[in-house]
Amino acid sequence: MVKARIPTFPKILVTSAAGKTGMPLTFQLLEQGYPVRAFVRRRDARADALANAGAEIFEGDQYCLSDMRRAMTGVQRAYQCAPTAPNGLHFNAVFTAAAFEAELEHVVTLGQWLSSADHPSLFTREVYLGDILIRMSPKMSVTSVNPGWFADNYLMVLDMAAHLGLFTMPLGDGDTKKNAPPSNDDIASVAAAALIDPGTHAGKTYRPTGPELLSPNEIAAAMGRALGRKVKYMDISEKMMIKALRALPPSNYSEAAVSQLAIYAEEYRRGSFAVNAPTRDVELVGGRTPEDFESIVRRRVAARPDLRASLPRQLCAVRDFAKILLTQPLDLNKVQAERDYVRLREPRFCQDTPEWLRTHAPRGTALQSGRVA
Repeated sequence: MVKARIPTFPKILVTSAAGKTGMPLTFQLLEQGYPVRAFVRRRDARADALANAGAEIFEGDQYCLSDMRRAMTGVQRAYQCAPTAPNGLHFNAVFTAAAFEAELEHVVTLGQWLSSADHPSLFTREVYLGDILIRMSPKMSVTSVNPGWFADNYLMVLDMAAHLGLFTMPLGDGDTKKNAPPSNDDIASVAAAALIDPGTHAGKTYRPTGPELLSPNEIAAAMGRALGRKVKYMDISEKMMIKALRALPPSNYSEAAVSQLAIYAEEYRRGSFAVNAPTRDVELVGGRTPEDFESIVRRRVAARPDLRASLPRQLCAVRDFAKILLTQPLDLNKVQAERDYVRLREPRFCQDTPEWLRTHAPRGTALQSGRVA
């Protein structure tokens, strides 16, 4: 009797595997039967969850070329996801060098919708340069996944929404539809499809989004429905946002990262995330119906019993709000100067950049005052 041959799937390396997109991507690839090596910084509960699902855990330093070389041994494909931190270009250079030496056949890279050569954000310019570097090898195909403002970003202020009824962010006018926020899982689904089928997706760029453009007021209302209470949008100053990011634990943002988030908030107010949104990439590439924002919030609420209303929690929220008010503001220009950031003489936001408009706006779309006409 001739035994049926079991198909052998190529091994895939997922960098930042315990992160927002790396973790759901690893789970989705494992569900499809692909062997995954999950690159993590340390062995913690997230790494244990990945291991329990069947991933091979590689603990190391993603900025270390020796570690990246070892991580790519025996790997055919990889997910390139630079940490949201300083030295992103260093990470991309390390990844690219190791991928070239390992002769990978295909890479999916997580970029940015804002990516442009002369952007005010150093982090964004480094993403732009990293995308050029990874495409220089003629033997390796590449797919780019360039999401905009994640749905997860709004959940940073979910505690205040739950206990004080306020959705506070510096997003500008509350009635203007400015973003179609994608879930982490939906972004991962597009990356997974490209890793599984390079023949179809090589050389292409995708922009996963949620199903509809939402205004800040609509985002607040969706939070309220998920929380079972009324939530009101409050357009706060950029300075207040920065103070909140510094004041409230657990903060995953360095001063350097906060300085870049302030620039992204300005792009949000200008309407850059509304350009060419929503897309159908989650549906057509990821093979799933994009998750609506209210469902995303409901999942988070279900996983966090501490968001349930109570007097002690409300008092804690009031205390945290007072802490924000008392926190010293951060001089963003000083932060960038002290870190010797490369700063351009004439930086340009996305919609002031002809190349960005040409490659990002759909044909026949006119841009007026930062909005899609």
